[in-house]
Amino acid sequence: MTDKVRVALIGAGGMANSVHYPSLAEFDDVEMVGLCDVVESKLNETADRFGIEKRYADYQQMLEETQPDAVYVLMPPHHLYDIVIRCLESGINVFIEKPPGVSTHQIRWMAEFAEKNGVIGMVGFNRRYIPLLELCRDKVVVHGGAMHQVVSTFYKWTEAPMHPYYNGAVDILTSDAVHAVDTMRFLADAEVTKVASSVRSLGMKYDVAFNALVEFDNDCLGILLSNWRCGGRVHQFEMHAAGISAFVNPNYEAVIHADGEEFVERLDSKQVAGSDENFKFYGFYHQSRHFIDCVKSGQEPLTSFQDAVKTMELVDKIYQSGM
Repeated sequence: MTDKVRVALIGAGGMANSVHYPSLAEFDDVEMVGLCDVVESKLNETADRFGIEKRYADYQQMLEETQPDAVYVLMPPHHLYDIVIRCLESGINVFIEKPPGVSTHQIRWMAEFAEKNGVIGMVGFNRRYIPLLELCRDKVVVHGGAMHQVVSTFYKWTEAPMHPYYNGAVDILTSDAVHAVDTMRFLADAEVTKVASSVRSLGMKYDVAFNALVEFDNDCLGILLSNWRCGGRVHQFEMHAAGISAFVNPNYEAVIHADGEEFVERLDSKQVAGSDENFKFYGFYHQSRHFIDCVKSGQEPLTSFQDAVKTMELVDKIYQSGM
């Protein structure tokens, strides 16, 4: 591999333009060698914005002509699988957004193909890379040791009569609330042993509320609070260990309490990240930095395909254990 990681890009949608490609554009050791999208206007607009010369409507032609070290496949989850497998079989490292396909079966086989072909695959569970959340996790562990309780909360509001995610191709828990499931696993830092859950539709034609108690093998208790029939978007986390608690809303701030004190420290999300740009303080920039570093070193990413299997398995258990 040369000094620069050659990255090909599939997809010119909103997330690509707002968080993923702006991150890559800031890395001196990355060259964006080609962009593919079937919508010509989006393809040209995005390529012009990021100075990408080579443009394609056929991703296989792009892979053959550009010979990339890595590919960002930013597609709807029900369009991912064949493209990802083709890239992996070609010996190319792959980054995908969440969810990693429409089922545990799909991500399990993506992981198998990555291992078989000696390349890495990474899933965009960006919450793990939020500087504020990482800092608070470190503070709690250093002060109190292993977590004994974590709370992962994700509330939104929808009144859509038909399914709000890809016309029902993927359910809410798998498609979006999976962020809260994955972050709960990250904060607990242990393996799941038991799940008790409630899954409800609350009068809608599809499930909108997913709440669970999750026991981990280090005696940590995880609490998932997720509901798409609430007043608005609230996404926050709690971490509790011996003598210390952190309450984190990554959009704004974290508050830490310790050793019986009502208030110990208040941390601003943008100040911790050193930026008021969403793609930096909300983890997307650091997520891509981690992926590029892993491509260069051959190290397994924190949110690898293999690890994503465990998150999707927990999603399955939440459904299977539902009251």
